[in-house]
Amino acid sequence: MVFCLMSAPTLAEDLRVTVWTGNDAHLKMLNGIAESFKENHPDVIVKFETVPVSDYTQKLTFQVAGGNPPDIAWMMEDAAPAFENAGLLMDIGPTVKAAQGYDFDDFSQPAMALWQKGETVYGIPFSTSPFMIYYNKDMFDKAGLEDPLALAAKGEWTLDKFQETAKKLAEANPGKWGFEFKDGEGYASRMTHALLPSIRAYGGDIWTNGQCGFDKPEAIAAVKQLHDMVFKDKSIVPPGEQGDYFSGNSAMTDNQISRASKMPEAGFNWGIAPLPTGPGGESPVIGQAGLVVFEQGKHKELAAQFVAHMTDKENVATMAQFFPPARKSVLDSEAFINGNKLVPAEQMKNVSSAITKGRVHPAHEKAPQILAAMAPRVDALWKPDANVEDALKGVCAAIQPLL
Repeated sequence: MVFCLMSAPTLAEDLRVTVWTGNDAHLKMLNGIAESFKENHPDVIVKFETVPVSDYTQKLTFQVAGGNPPDIAWMMEDAAPAFENAGLLMDIGPTVKAAQGYDFDDFSQPAMALWQKGETVYGIPFSTSPFMIYYNKDMFDKAGLEDPLALAAKGEWTLDKFQETAKKLAEANPGKWGFEFKDGEGYASRMTHALLPSIRAYGGDIWTNGQCGFDKPEAIAAVKQLHDMVFKDKSIVPPGEQGDYFSGNSAMTDNQISRASKMPEAGFNWGIAPLPTGPGGESPVIGQAGLVVFEQGKHKELAAQFVAHMTDKENVATMAQFFPPARKSVLDSEAFINGNKLVPAEQMKNVSSAITKGRVHPAHEKAPQILAAMAPRVDALWKPDANVEDALKGVCAAIQPLL
């Protein structure tokens, strides 16, 4: 779907921006930022084009290959290196740094690491968003259980407690589930997002420094626990089933703060809490997205100017209600902690803490090929009688040549 700010005058310049959200609150906010851009660019019309998250990178790749890239794209962290190394992205550094009052140095260096090589700036992160546990408080109350936020405050929110709690929730709420992987896509487009939090909490990683980590003892232990939750405890939504936390069919899920925009329609009491800790300690996982401009674009300089406008201090503060910022001045502000009308300040402090302590989801220039190679091996993992260790060794055998 395409959302236009107004009908285009004859001589207007259109900027096409691909996004993966169709949420009304998000689009209203984005259209407001685009409208403010018109104060200095009255003949520019910004069009936000929604592409479903499950197909986003693939469709963006097809558009670029077909010679019809958007002017600007929201790009996920796992895809960024591939586009950068292929020479498809414009260096927007000179434009954004020259923008009045921009203060490029206000961006956290760790947050910029994925989007910058030396002085070359390939993108500006607009969302540096940690994974949090969303929970259905009504289902916890029905089961007579302490919720994750209360457990985390006491230092008792561990992976073992998570497993125990998810099982009790499923038992106390017949026909529903204790936990659902992110976006219900944990067996497909979000397979690494499903596995990474537990693996990190055990002290491992999915890959690092060119080495596969799926076959390491920490990862094997973490995934065995998840496998038990799916097939023995029957507390995690299994392959082929739809849990849909946001409709009240799962008691917990992991997701990012932007999904809070869906909660007013959920019809139940809810909250967010940190990810459970494990043998490796507290290990927040951060998903990141940046705004990039394509070299093939028709309005490159104008597009870079809009990126500068969209990511200036004022607009980053506006977007922070849904998309946690990479600007230090905004992240440290009371406006961020108190800026989300849906999430209490106490819970937003956990979001801020996770950004400070967390690590971004691993990225790689061959991420699309890696995920394609992983897919059949991961499918084999999610069988009731799967040998988890052998399946994970198979994952490494498939992806190590690509790493």
